[in-house]
Amino acid sequence: MNRITFNPEQCGGKPCIRGMRIRVKDVLDMLAEGAKPDEILADFPDLEPEDIQACIAYAARYVDHPVLVGA
Repeated sequence: MNRITFNPEQCGGKPCIRGMRIRVKDVLDMLAEGAKPDEILADFPDLEPEDIQACIAYAARYVDHPVLVGA
């Protein structure tokens, strides 16, 4: 099951979780601010632990690119 979905009619086409209006970025922002996965799951009862893991994996996949540094 692909937990990260894209719909141009929803959330401006940003990646969301399982077609819900919960954006991957929102979950990542909460984690970056120090929220624990259990706290996120309590605040968003429709989320599952695998959704949070999918958000982390999605971010890891998309930051693995070369960075060009000017001379």
